[in-house]
Amino acid sequence: MSNGSIILLNGTSSAGKTTVARAIQDVSPTPLQHISLDHFRDGMAGRYRGMNSHDDEPGTRGLNVVPVGGMTQLRFGDVGRLTLRGMRRAAAAFAATGIDVIVDDLLLEPDFLRDYLEVFAGFDVTFVGVHCDVDTLKAREQARPGRFPGTAVAHMKQVHAGCEYDVEVDTARIAPRECAERVLAASRDRRSPSAFERLRLGEQSA
Repeated sequence: MSNGSIILLNGTSSAGKTTVARAIQDVSPTPLQHISLDHFRDGMAGRYRGMNSHDDEPGTRGLNVVPVGGMTQLRFGDVGRLTLRGMRRAAAAFAATGIDVIVDDLLLEPDFLRDYLEVFAGFDVTFVGVHCDVDTLKAREQARPGRFPGTAVAHMKQVHAGCEYDVEVDTARIAPRECAERVLAASRDRRSPSAFERLRLGEQSA
């Protein structure tokens, strides 16, 4: 049995990753399983989904949303980091069964990308940068329930630091279907070495 392929979408909150993932599912002639940070965060016990939790509260051990200097940061405690590691390995486990996978994440720390490079070794990975301009991010954030003002803009540069991609899409300028078609075209016709292969070479030479 051959491995399934993996499409990894990386971008800030409200950049349109989930919309692009669903469009890829709609456009693709073959089925893809969508796995996202939101799915795994929502599966955590409520007390570990912190909202400006203090050091003595469980929310600091999971995923804690903290206002800092008029912006918002996401901070992962020990439970949150284990959950992220589990999510990456769950995606690899799906692909190992032969199922094609779309992963929707935001790589807030260099170690998150390093773990993906390790866990996805041996898989066919298309790494996708999902972008959006500041004004559109703010408008989307304000319009969606459960979004915290300033989160998306605060993470715009952070999530893409140290990354290089097989393909990049701008969801403010390109309709979801066209984004999906570009991603699928890149997954079929990707140049060699792939972005993940180049990043691994960079890690080894560092």
